Amino acid sequence: MSSPVFALYSDDQSVRSQVIAALGSQVSPAHAHHEIREFATGDALRLYLDQKGRVDLFILDGEAVPEGGLGLARAFKDEIFNCPPVLVITGRPSDNWLASWSKADATVLHPIDPFTLAERVAALLPTAALSTSAPH
Repeated sequence: MSSPVFALYSDDQSVRSQVIAALGSQVSPAHAHHEIREFATGDALRLYLDQKGRVDLFILDGEAVPEGGLGLARAFKDEIFNCPPVLVITGRPSDNWLASWSKADATVLHPIDPFTLAERVAALLPTAALSTSAPH
């Protein structure tokens, strides 16, 4: 089975670094190792998708500029057939209504709590992403 691929979008390198550090190479011992593809612009992420790049989970920064992850989430949910799950990172708890509008499947808040992020990501992974191989 191939590793799940996470598409991580944020214009802020420090946010991308925090997410990568929080998720490591595996969100839990029960899940397969994953790959993370980083995108600093919405255009780069769209190009990757247009070129048939694989995505099993989107992690989008709602605070990104000039294009926020909430708008991208809404567009992906509306435009991608069988859209993979979308997790958005929001700036304030009061942004939850925007996350609902964006059709996001889950949210976490800035600053990123590694345990919460890993837990939410694990909950969004499809059953097929569970590791079925023997330990190495």
